[in-house]
Amino acid sequence: MHERSFPHPEARGIPARRRFPGLANQIRHARRFVARQLGDCPELATATLLTSEIATNAVTHSSSGAPGGKFEVVVYTAAGWTRVEVRDLGSPELPRPQHRDPYDVSEHGRGLDLVEALAAKWGVDARADGLGRTVWFELVWDPASDS
Repeated sequence: MHERSFPHPEARGIPARRRFPGLANQIRHARRFVARQLGDCPELATATLLTSEIATNAVTHSSSGAPGGKFEVVVYTAAGWTRVEVRDLGSPELPRPQHRDPYDVSEHGRGLDLVEALAAKWGVDARADGLGRTVWFELVWDPASDS
């Protein structure tokens, strides 16, 4: 579901954020950053997978991957909910799912298809500072399964 959304009204404290150089080898650090913020959340595997997908898109398809580029990951949490944002330096094209045939064996082009399939909500917003865009997703689960 692609829609505009704002962080959960019960999000805890200040969101965690970290900037990364716009290099492919930084994707694993972005995943670890999200994993540390979510601890033993029941949706941890999904959150790190989707973070990897949209951070890879930032490095591959936006100005964040140009020399000196960077991207930022922001994590919001509340009981039974998380939102992860990847803020990049933008590109002329708007990110969108490819809706690939499930039997297509190509290695690329499925990142936002995964986000669309696994996230409760997701979207793309222009950054308020005018310096790119934010691609985000939200995951929800039964708060009783939080530790």
